[in-house]
Amino acid sequence: MIYLIHRLANLYIMIIILRAVFSWFSVDPYNSLYRLLISITEPVLAPIRRLLPFSGIDFSPFVAILLIQILMNILIGY
Repeated sequence: MIYLIHRLANLYIMIIILRAVFSWFSVDPYNSLYRLLISITEPVLAPIRRLLPFSGIDFSPFVAILLIQILMNILIGY
């Protein structure tokens, strides 16, 4: 069970990274893949974005990945 959770967490991290990379380029906002990435990651990134005091550079993907890694370490027991 923990193996499955770990794999899903790693997949979600990859999706967050993919969305961050897409944000560096001019992507068509109506692109179906981009819209899927937004719909999957926004529920996690939006609350983090609201809590961060920075404006300009979006650090929410970095913070989300860090939090996922911390939660995974807690679940696994490291």
